[in-house]
Amino acid sequence: MASAVQKIKLSPSRDIPFNKLVLSQSNIRRVKAGVSIDQLAESIAQRTLLQSLSVRAVVDADGQETGMFEVPAGGRRYRALELLVKQKRMAKTQPVPCVVRDSGIAEDDSLAENDERIGLLGSVFELSC
Repeated sequence: MASAVQKIKLSPSRDIPFNKLVLSQSNIRRVKAGVSIDQLAESIAQRTLLQSLSVRAVVDADGQETGMFEVPAGGRRYRALELLVKQKRMAKTQPVPCVVRDSGIAEDDSLAENDERIGLLGSVFELSC
C-alpha cells in the first residue's frame, strides 16, 4: 500500500513597517563576517532589499501579540535597514518584506538561514562544471 505524500505549508509573507521590527536575541550569528553593514546598506539603497527578513510575532506575558515582530534571521539586513533609517534615506515606517514564522524555534530559523547557504565560490564552481 502506498503512503500519502505529506504536503508542506510555507510561512506567509507580509510587509511590516520597519519601526515594528526589533532584532532578536535568538539570532545565532555573532560575528559580522563578509560585507560590512555600511556596504550592505548601500547595496540595499541601490538594488532594494533582495531577501525578506524572517520574523516572529512578539507576545506579552499573556501570550497576546503586541504588534511588534522580532527578527531572528536577517540581522545584518535589519542593521543595514536601521542604518538607512538613521541616515534618513528610508522612512522608519517603510514597509519591509518579511516571512512570518509562527511555529518551530527561532534559533532554528537563524541556524537554517546561516547553515544552509552555499558560498559564492562553490556556486560558481558548480555552475562551471
